[in-house]
Amino acid sequence: MLSLFFIGLTASLPAQSSFSANPILKATLAKNANVLVKTNAVEIHILNYNKMVIKTHRTVTIYNASGDSKAYAYEPYDSSTKIKTLEATVYDASGNKVKRYKEKDFNDAARADGISIYNDDRIKYLEHQSVSYPYTIDYISEVEHSMTAFLPSWSPLEAYYTSVLHTSYQIINDTDVPLALKEEHFNGYNITKKGDYHFVAEHLKAIKPEAYSPDFYTFAPRLKVAMQTFDMKGVQGINTNWQDFGAWVYESLLADTQELPEGVITTIKALTAEASTNEEKARIVYDYLQKKARYISVQVGIGGWKPMLAKDVDRLSYGDCKALSNYTHALLNVVGVPSYYALIYGGEEIKNIDKDFSSTQGNHAVLTIPSEDGYVWLECTSQKTPFGYIANFTDDRDALIITPEGGKIVHTKIYKTEENLLHTSANIQLHNDGSFDADVEVKSYGTQYRGARGLEEDTEKNQKLRFKDNWDHINDLEIKDVAYSNNKRDIEFTENVSVSARNYGSKSGKRLLLAPNVFNKLVHVPPRYTNRTMPIQIERGFIDTDSYQIHLEDGLAVEALQKDVALETKFGSYYSSIKEEENGSLTYTRKLTYNKGLYPKEDYQAYRDFWITVSKLDNAKIVLLINI
Repeated sequence: MLSLFFIGLTASLPAQSSFSANPILKATLAKNANVLVKTNAVEIHILNYNKMVIKTHRTVTIYNASGDSKAYAYEPYDSSTKIKTLEATVYDASGNKVKRYKEKDFNDAARADGISIYNDDRIKYLEHQSVSYPYTIDYISEVEHSMTAFLPSWSPLEAYYTSVLHTSYQIINDTDVPLALKEEHFNGYNITKKGDYHFVAEHLKAIKPEAYSPDFYTFAPRLKVAMQTFDMKGVQGINTNWQDFGAWVYESLLADTQELPEGVITTIKALTAEASTNEEKARIVYDYLQKKARYISVQVGIGGWKPMLAKDVDRLSYGDCKALSNYTHALLNVVGVPSYYALIYGGEEIKNIDKDFSSTQGNHAVLTIPSEDGYVWLECTSQKTPFGYIANFTDDRDALIITPEGGKIVHTKIYKTEENLLHTSANIQLHNDGSFDADVEVKSYGTQYRGARGLEEDTEKNQKLRFKDNWDHINDLEIKDVAYSNNKRDIEFTENVSVSARNYGSKSGKRLLLAPNVFNKLVHVPPRYTNRTMPIQIERGFIDTDSYQIHLEDGLAVEALQKDVALETKFGSYYSSIKEEENGSLTYTRKLTYNKGLYPKEDYQAYRDFWITVSKLDNAKIVLLINI
């Protein structure tokens, strides 16, 4: 999907002396910041439903190298965009002018994403390398757009480590087309509404990120704006509500794209001739898609939103997320399986289509099939993902499905904690010198399923290196053999690994000390915060179970074993046990449950204590006697 990126626009630069003369304010705003936005104003002049002009004046002081990327001195453009003004001036720490840049001095490049076979977007950007810090960039632009589908939102507090002296946002609407606005998280920030479409924010302190926090825009202030009638590269759109917006997508972007060649129609009908259910037919079609087409981004056409023709996907055997989802939709239509094209935010972090604010949202397209249990979701861009598997990319979020009757917000599959399993079993031959040989089996399911990563296709060297990285706490580890089994029907991935290691156990006289949890130790502990400010967000839960048989070489005997441990908290639970069997071998079992949830900041120390305790228990050692 194509989106436009506008970060800040400004009108006037406050006098340097007014800021410098207030050392308390200066120190307050500099705290936790690598960038200070001195002024950042947006002026959007909507001339008619298909034309607008955006003026930007942005002045930022960059304190260190980590803030260089936040200058935001760039303008994306395409055939619907005309850059009328583009300039920047750089000042040193004393306010002396270092260099002035005109439009011709800006780099001009394709906005390549590394995967698009064709992309008609370009970008002009300032590339300034400072030799000292701090420095200031004063940036001015004026850009004319012959498209109004993407009105820039306003984020007065732009990102972590960024403080703001003054920022403003104003829309001048010369049309009779209504604008929809939504204010988010304004309370607690110094934001003033000057008019219906005019907002100012001042003296916003930088926010320092904290581990396990909710997404930045779930608490940072933001203003969303949309025109209820808009233009997307010559096509008039309707955006009064999600149903109307979805109807527009269906009629204007999808309706004329699904014609298929007779050859593929015949093929699909023949492949599904013996299938008796819609699910069977859909599985056959999905398998055909994965073998037939590959993902290549094609960001052209109506705002990057209109899919390429299904017949072209069939002919070329490639397409982007829109094209492949639409092609699969057309194939399913051939065999009478209902399905819906859907717009969604894809990414590991869970982000929802805003169900309360209809607009051009989403960065990805998928397909969904209605079923008795709700919906089956298909990721059409992957040649490895099992049918109906969407974990870690489009799971547990609101999406917009496009039906003939219009748009509808629905929620994608939530992977429950008990579904997200990782089971590790091992037969370990422990030797008197502390070395061992082992055969390990790892089975993964749900969000922990590893079968969609293409591991089987990697080189033998990389396969072995991956296990060495996963088990880097084991000294002198040698990976002897690796084998995989990928059951896509049941979404179960099995890894079988033969390993050996020297010096795993440490000798102390006639004793051998070692941790029985060989292959699934918790090594990471959450960082400490003196004054935690954010709640704790756990987006996905999971369960790890471990079962090891440890066979002792003759001459080894048990002196001391750990007691069984059971730990129960709101964040999860932990159980471990090690027992001596009648034949002298040891059986180690472990179960770690991690609960999804949103917890208050006051719980952070208890959350951290839970992980510290688990880490200690995972690393606890047993004592064996060496009787040789």
